[in-house]
Amino acid sequence: MSKSVQFYLLGKKGFSVLKDFIYTYGAENITLVIGSRDKGVKNDYFEKTQSICNEHNISFLERHSPLPATQVDISFAIGWRWIIDQPCQLIIFHDSILPKFRGFSPLVNMLIQGEPRIGVTALHASAEYDAGDIIAQASVNIIYPIKISNAIDKIAPLYSELLNTIYASILKDKELPAKKQISTDASYSLWRNEQDYLIDWSDSSVSILRFCDAVGYPFRGAKTYIDDIIYRIFDVETVEDVNVENREKHIGKVIFIKNECPIVVCGEGLLKITHFSTEHSLENMAKINFRSRFSDRIS
Repeated sequence: MSKSVQFYLLGKKGFSVLKDFIYTYGAENITLVIGSRDKGVKNDYFEKTQSICNEHNISFLERHSPLPATQVDISFAIGWRWIIDQPCQLIIFHDSILPKFRGFSPLVNMLIQGEPRIGVTALHASAEYDAGDIIAQASVNIIYPIKISNAIDKIAPLYSELLNTIYASILKDKELPAKKQISTDASYSLWRNEQDYLIDWSDSSVSILRFCDAVGYPFRGAKTYIDDIIYRIFDVETVEDVNVENREKHIGKVIFIKNECPIVVCGEGLLKITHFSTEHSLENMAKINFRSRFSDRIS
């Protein structure tokens, strides 16, 4: 017996889940897909999601469009960031191992903090965000350094695995698990905006490396200032530290330039910048003056 499905999808993870679901269960079980554009990333997979729906004759709507009165058995939200108000059963897929990192940008914030495991939680929708009863979880160990794009590739298959398992149970009319979260173990991951892309050079070089990797592609990239010019930092690597006299007075300064790559004094350690550009145009790193200082504010 089939069960009709409605999807709320955002980004690469949403697209991957949709593609895998069509391959496993067929497009005929999908009543509707709701998608959204995401201006905060360079590739939001909106067009690809819409295209695969058109290819398989699946109804597709963009967020804010009026929803039809069609009845569905179950809805799944993958990567979705907005409130969903609907009568049918709703299952949320969240980018963390709940109850840790409830809220927004959990994967980015986990990578910034250097969490050794990343994962996905499928949970029943609730009035309080990401506080619903847990259906299932999956996780994977990671090794640093790791870029956000690679981390997404690691957890995307976990989404499909969980959804396929859950939908198989729904097809058999099995009652889904509903494990209460331990609220005292909960932590919250807050939303990030453009200001949160700024590098704090007083951090350690290891922390800044994790930060740059966590906010890189498909996001816009970490940013910093030299005087009043914004630079986007895409690739960095730690290098062996040296004894910097009065280090706290010289944080953010270029100490060496090697192979046209500036090496910057951090609160602890040194960081080599191997790929960066100005905000609006590519900039040859050789043009960076040796007497340059990176900062989190306009000089």
